[in-house]
Amino acid sequence: MGLKIFTVDAFTDKPFSGNPAGVCMLSEEREELWMQSVAREMNLSETAFLKKRDNGYILRWFTPKVEVDLCGHATLASAHVLFEKGYLKREEQARFHTRSGLLTATNKENWIELDFPKQSVTPTTPPVGLNESLGVKPRFVGKNALYHYVEVDSEETVRGLKPNFVQLRSVQVNGVAVTSRATTSGFDFVSRFFAPAFGIDEDPVTGSSHCGLGPYWEERLRKSELLAYQASARGGIIRVRVESERVFLSGKAITILQGESCT
Repeated sequence: MGLKIFTVDAFTDKPFSGNPAGVCMLSEEREELWMQSVAREMNLSETAFLKKRDNGYILRWFTPKVEVDLCGHATLASAHVLFEKGYLKREEQARFHTRSGLLTATNKENWIELDFPKQSVTPTTPPVGLNESLGVKPRFVGKNALYHYVEVDSEETVRGLKPNFVQLRSVQVNGVAVTSRATTSGFDFVSRFFAPAFGIDEDPVTGSSHCGLGPYWEERLRKSELLAYQASARGGIIRVRVESERVFLSGKAITILQGESCT
């Protein structure tokens, strides 16, 4: 019997929106090259690989090009599969052992809440070519251990971005989140996320970038609970709660496909 593999749309409750992630349930250890090949075959922004262990699951994330240290939407998708398919009871906590430490997921009123590390953003000089490749005049440029962050003047600017991806691939950044305060009713801030270095021109909804966006907007809006919208073509909604050195990201998810690996 092959390994079970799923496609899950994360940070949405509507099919064909949010961010699709692959989730592969491993029955035994697999080589990194094999996991990278599966991720390339799935051709989604990230594919998650789960292996049961005492007190939780080993969780690894791969883009079609590289393994990454942290991925929010594929973690949400993984938790969704564990709860929906009966690997865990809904009242249990999902515990993931990852390259970014222990991450957890809990069901809360039809949302799944992820407990992630806080990644504060500090001001920095824009890398050569960044502003030009994005086509913006930033109000702020900063970075954390994961990504660069650019604040622009309006939600309209965020939504209207048309980056030069050929140029952006040559800029020394892993990924860049472009953000502004929201003008759409009900939301606190909006963003879009670009990561050509990881083989992803634009990521539809990016949990890991909100580990920095949450603290950034908490400081500016003076509120620790925020509602965020990632304004990609697919779009996605993320509840963000900042608490001490952790950022709690909540979202919904829906299974789109289920199958088995043949190898």
